Amino acid sequence: MSPQPNNWKSELGEFLQARRAAVAPESVGLPQSDRRRVPGLRREEVAILVGVSTDYYVRLEQGRGGRPSEQLLEAISRTLLLDSTQRAHLYDLAHPRPRRVRRIPQEQMPDMTRAFLSTLAVPALVMSRSMQVIGWNPLASAVFTDYGALPDQERNSARLLFLDEEIAARHRDWETSARGSVGILRKAAGEDPDDTALASLVGELSVRSGTFRRLWAEHHVYEKSTGMNLMRHPDVGDIDLNYVAWTTPATPRQMLVTYMPNDPRSAEAVQLLGSMAAASSSTGPEPPPSARGSRA
Repeated sequence: MSPQPNNWKSELGEFLQARRAAVAPESVGLPQSDRRRVPGLRREEVAILVGVSTDYYVRLEQGRGGRPSEQLLEAISRTLLLDSTQRAHLYDLAHPRPRRVRRIPQEQMPDMTRAFLSTLAVPALVMSRSMQVIGWNPLASAVFTDYGALPDQERNSARLLFLDEEIAARHRDWETSARGSVGILRKAAGEDPDDTALASLVGELSVRSGTFRRLWAEHHVYEKSTGMNLMRHPDVGDIDLNYVAWTTPATPRQMLVTYMPNDPRSAEAVQLLGSMAAASSSTGPEPPPSARGSRA
């Protein structure tokens, strides 16, 4: 189940099958039928709508269709009703990119990002595309967890969500958070199938979490941009946080995610957690290694 560098053809086929199963026939102008044995569209229906032979489309789902053209991928995207994130993922799987030279490793936080992070008055995290947390401010630690107390390999939001019961309990809508996290990892795997750290993470979560295995098999992809986290903190109760994920051309594989209270009650709860954290140390916490830019 983990992404493998030489398994892109299988990943493409599985993604096409999953998306085909998610399309209701009537949504693409086909009649409903009670005699369908499986949900979604049949392969021959997709082939007709796309404009290729059934044999070729079957071979494409089996990983034997060669390198499909951009025109064909666009036709498949329209037929399977793919959104912009799913369409980009389809292109990543069908046309794997050459290994890239990265100016800044995704686990190393630039000095300017670190300086900006320290100025923010709301909880904020810096994460890699595989959800590895490489930077945080004191409010983020107060709201989510004490990242500085975790071993480097455990500072991953998806890993914490699936394998840490205390962290999972803080998410009032855990299923939505879990599905979004898996979608982010799926997208990252399509963008960089050579990411061995991501492959290891997916392998571990697949072994240790049945829910992760189920969600991974759905081939859902998600681009973290804006949304809301519904939290429940053991000390202050419910907190509703609107988040925005930011990237820059210099660090396209990193996200600065800011979390803004959605209402006065949530703002008061965040402020109280910040005061409690400040009171626990009169001099403030020593910046953890990851926040100083070392490998996390």
